[in-house]
Amino acid sequence: MTRKFDIAVVGVSGLVGAAMLEILHERDFPVGRIFPLDVAEAAGGTASFGRRELPVGDVARFDFSQVQLALFSAGAAVAAEYAPKAAVEGCVVIDNSTQFRLDPEVPLVVPEVNPQDLARHDVRGIVANPTCTVTLLALALKPLRDAAGIERVNVSTYQAVSGSGREAVEELGRQTADLLSFREIKPQAYSRQIAFNVLPQIDAVEEGGHTREELRLMRETARLLGDPVRVNATAVRVPVFYGHSAAVHLETREPLALDRARELLGQAPGLELLDERSADGFPTPVTEASGQDAVFVGRLRQDPTHPRGLNLWLTGDNIRKGAALNAVQIAELLSRDYL
Repeated sequence: MTRKFDIAVVGVSGLVGAAMLEILHERDFPVGRIFPLDVAEAAGGTASFGRRELPVGDVARFDFSQVQLALFSAGAAVAAEYAPKAAVEGCVVIDNSTQFRLDPEVPLVVPEVNPQDLARHDVRGIVANPTCTVTLLALALKPLRDAAGIERVNVSTYQAVSGSGREAVEELGRQTADLLSFREIKPQAYSRQIAFNVLPQIDAVEEGGHTREELRLMRETARLLGDPVRVNATAVRVPVFYGHSAAVHLETREPLALDRARELLGQAPGLELLDERSADGFPTPVTEASGQDAVFVGRLRQDPTHPRGLNLWLTGDNIRKGAALNAVQIAELLSRDYL
């Protein structure tokens, strides 16, 4: 008989928290009891789990000793307050916020990249989910790193508004309708108009000019790959609802033929290669990535200015593999191998 696990999901009013519930059901995770939770102001309603509507409890009042796993997607402040308490009460926390990603005592995990790091989950009882773009990027970099090493990565990301939450998705839709109807717009989720525009700044600017999102990309990618990989990033918000994309230039340590790189990417778990030199031989967030679990890679080519340089394009659903699916896959590995 398959063992079942009692699970709490914190932050179910958000896009990622709702997707966690959906994906747990889709993948037939061996759930015993499931407890949708949120902060007090978002609690009291219901959340969907399959065909059931479940009451949403207040995370501040929940007894985490009732569950073996807790999936958090309620922001860094909530994670900082409640994740350590949950771990002390005996459950393993998988956190999707920024709170623990650079904590050396907390493993940062993408199951297809570094599943072995889950062996350290019991140091603090917490596992960190990477930034969504880092998860997508790491899937593409891993097979190339394993084959030839990677010295340096330059990446420009083109991030959908859903990365900012439900309010930003609604704002893009509203601004698009207003502009097409010649009505005045009032930006709220972003400092500038997002419809029919691109915003070359995600999150606050830190000393040196990089944004917090760019620093997350650089630091988390290097930590996740476990090599002294140098990463330089530019993060841009684009008027797409779902699906983050990235233009990637990398320099390998050893020479890597283009055909071999294509073969490696085509065989790597979690990736789908769409790299045909034709009018529609490339992936986009709308036509391929949105709603899908795979990360799509295309536009693979050698850098004519560098003997070990490769260029590629990737796109993936930031809510699914970029966040919720990755957390559920971590839960699957924990339940299979450690709990």
